[in-house]
Amino acid sequence: MSDAPVFSEYARYYDLLYKDKDYAGEADYVHRLIQRWNPSAKTVLELGSGTGKHASLLADKGYVVHGVERSAEMLAGAERLVKQRGTRADGVIPTFSQGDIRTAKVDRTFDAAISLFHVLSYLISNDDLLAALKTARAHLNARGIFLFDIWYGPAVMTDRPAVRVKRMADDQIEVTRLAEPVMHPNENVVDVNYHVFIRSKATGLVTETRETHHMRYLFKPEIELLAAMSGFALEQSEEWLTGNPIGCGTWGACFILRAI
Repeated sequence: MSDAPVFSEYARYYDLLYKDKDYAGEADYVHRLIQRWNPSAKTVLELGSGTGKHASLLADKGYVVHGVERSAEMLAGAERLVKQRGTRADGVIPTFSQGDIRTAKVDRTFDAAISLFHVLSYLISNDDLLAALKTARAHLNARGIFLFDIWYGPAVMTDRPAVRVKRMADDQIEVTRLAEPVMHPNENVVDVNYHVFIRSKATGLVTETRETHHMRYLFKPEIELLAAMSGFALEQSEEWLTGNPIGCGTWGACFILRAI
């Protein structure tokens, strides 16, 4: 297996860098898709649950959610979030465990599995992608669904990745992230080289960290083949959040697989 990324220093600033991300809107979208494709679904497995924001919002909608996350730093953030949100009146709170989505084993099955924010695109080999799909399939009830989003190949090849700078701040720190992509077209992989500067507002001290995230972009025929090899059939593909047909302008594509 190739080495999937471990978010180390980067994980400390993850929530700040993505505080402008519409987690509530995404949870609503995922809820609508689950209700469309498996309306009786009550339980959800999240593969690559990060700091737990999607899981918590889906729990608020009444789902019993369990998240699997490899990064200890991300997992600690998820546990903090659950404690901050407190116990719900109906007792439904998300749970989490540490594990690699290629090999994870949870001692129960679920009505739906999800993997959001391009988690599968972090698996750059065919073997790793197939292993992750098999993990999802092994944890699904009969006719359960697996919903995920990925970097979509036609858009990546049409609108090539470019250098981007992002700045976010809270009351303690200011974070500046420089993202420099390097494409490997024969492997369908983009290396995203992150250089992150963190300035303390109290002292003015600047620290920095570097990480490279290897991202696989995928095409629909690949998804169909991997699905068939892991016990799934492709039910639907669409643009993430909008539901529009996927194409050369679709960087984020959502796929819904059915367990068969």
